[in-house]
Amino acid sequence: MALTLAAGAGAALAACANPTPLAATGPALTGGGYDGPPVTLQYWNGFTGGDGPAMRQLVADFNNSQDLITVRMNVVQWAQYYQRVVAAVHAGQGPDIGAMHVEQLATQAVRRSISPLDDVVGELGISEQEYPAEVWQAGIYEGKRYGIPLDVHSLGSYANTALLQKAGLSAQPASGEELQANLAALMAAGVSTPFWVPNRWPAHLIFLSLLWQFGGEPYAEDGSAATFDSDAGVQALSWMTSQIQQGFSPPNVAPDSQYTAFKNGDGAFTWDGIWQINDLESTAPDLKWKLAPLPTVGTEPAVWANSHHLVLFRSRRPDDNRLLASKEFLKFLVENSAAWAGAGMIPARSQAREDPDFRASPQAAIAEAIGSMRFLPPIAAVGEVQAQTLETAVSNAVLGAAEPQAALSAAAKQATAIMQSNLRKFEGVLQ
Repeated sequence: MALTLAAGAGAALAACANPTPLAATGPALTGGGYDGPPVTLQYWNGFTGGDGPAMRQLVADFNNSQDLITVRMNVVQWAQYYQRVVAAVHAGQGPDIGAMHVEQLATQAVRRSISPLDDVVGELGISEQEYPAEVWQAGIYEGKRYGIPLDVHSLGSYANTALLQKAGLSAQPASGEELQANLAALMAAGVSTPFWVPNRWPAHLIFLSLLWQFGGEPYAEDGSAATFDSDAGVQALSWMTSQIQQGFSPPNVAPDSQYTAFKNGDGAFTWDGIWQINDLESTAPDLKWKLAPLPTVGTEPAVWANSHHLVLFRSRRPDDNRLLASKEFLKFLVENSAAWAGAGMIPARSQAREDPDFRASPQAAIAEAIGSMRFLPPIAAVGEVQAQTLETAVSNAVLGAAEPQAALSAAAKQATAIMQSNLRKFEGVLQ
């Protein structure tokens, strides 16, 4: 059973290790800042790409802002991060603070690696009204808050403006009909394959966006079943495969090959994450491009989105000074989150999105569509289920190995069985 420490209890437990990492947030943070003994904090995240320099600068700025707290940042590839951090926490060698994708919070909560933060939110002086409702609610699992939103990031539609001009086009399409007309015009103007559809990453993110656009949901909110094989799901996946059948996309597009092609000027449109902004600016400086929200192919605007949330890790030996210092660092990141726009992200805090530098950034165009962003429901291990089922179904259909309906039905049946097993496995873990 998970235990929660009362304020001041961390120091009393420091002398002995506990077999299960304890949920603790320490004494309340006051407005006077941290005034305890010097401490060094471990901060883990997966910002290995173009977002890394922006976070390293934030850490350096914090370290330079005061003399008592030193934050050391350890960067781990996201593919290994979540398993490594669970192992480290349960071995008694975990970090103090971390950043996580919001869809991972439920999984990390049931694996007892992160602490609830309901009391910390008040101490940091932040409120629900400062954040988009969807991303704020996504940080809650089983009635408790486990993450503090740092950003939101989603797919966007990148357009090669030089190729658009070649076809007499100027604006990005807002609807599926406009997109299809644009693609036909581009082909007529000599752009042989204007819209590449990959068979893997980020194909399932494109599918999820379209699923929501057609009015579907990928999973039951209670985690009991996969529902991505609905009529909406079939419509979404059929639309993707039709782009290949019509010749707008070449067949057998490998993961991220669509993005490489776009950088090389071989595709007029690509749907990819806003995390590619910094890479485009640094590795393809001569490419002329614009970013816009995805067109509404279905019946309502919607786009897959995720969010990096800040977390506090559990510990076998909770220490009040380290916990207070950790909260001081969290407060700094929240209050300076406008600078995080330099990572190509959209700051989650409304105040940060009003910053002039952010409003001048490429991703500001995507922030206008923040109300249509959709997040996976907070279901433990949903990412693992999705990787084994939905992603494979999308790939099989895009490659022509299975019809959309058959691929989704088989995958949903498998996903539901795994989810039912997970419900039994995780039942009562947080009580």
